[in-house]
Amino acid sequence: MLTDTATLQLSLDLVGVFVFALSGALVAVRIGLDLFGVLVLAWIAGLGGGILRDLLLGITPPVGVSNGWLLAAAVVAGLLVFLLHGRWQQFARRNPDARWGRVPSAVRVLDAAGLGVFAVSGALVALDNDAGPLAATLIGGITAVGGGLLRDVLARRVPEVLQRELYAVPALIGAALVVLLHHLGWLSSLTAWAAVALVFGARVLAIALDLHAPRRTPSGDGAPVG
Repeated sequence: MLTDTATLQLSLDLVGVFVFALSGALVAVRIGLDLFGVLVLAWIAGLGGGILRDLLLGITPPVGVSNGWLLAAAVVAGLLVFLLHGRWQQFARRNPDARWGRVPSAVRVLDAAGLGVFAVSGALVALDNDAGPLAATLIGGITAVGGGLLRDVLARRVPEVLQRELYAVPALIGAALVVLLHHLGWLSSLTAWAAVALVFGARVLAIALDLHAPRRTPSGDGAPVG
């Protein structure tokens, strides 16, 4: 049974903020933003999901503007990408066959990691604030996809959650698993991190196998086939 939820939540949030902030900073550098823009996109990607979670749960002020450790994690991630991106590009040029050295692929892998961490963290925070099973599952999913969605909107891209391989589904499954483990009394630090690994693995598998939710095929004139 999980006894120290505060420590687990802080650990999950720090990891999630850092990896999502890395993805936000990579997107910002790729579209040519300056240092301030890089830090803003790192912040919104890393902390946007947590802000949405806290607003839904009535937690004020949200951790995204009140927790110094999480803010520092986002800033450090943004600075690292800004300072080291040139070396990253040199590595990619020297190793053109290294798929994960490409920025789009790196963003997806970081997204997968953040997705798993925040799905579990969001569900834990919701449960700690007496949310019901359905609400905790949905809030876990929203926490997981919120930062990436806001990042892509600011970058004027169609959000990954709306167009790429299975994205929200693994997050919802991970959040639902946390709720189930909590109900059964089996929730511990070990099972929580196992749920993170499950979401990450499902997302990476979806990327590797190009698995998508059902979609409609547009017609030749751009109008949906009806």
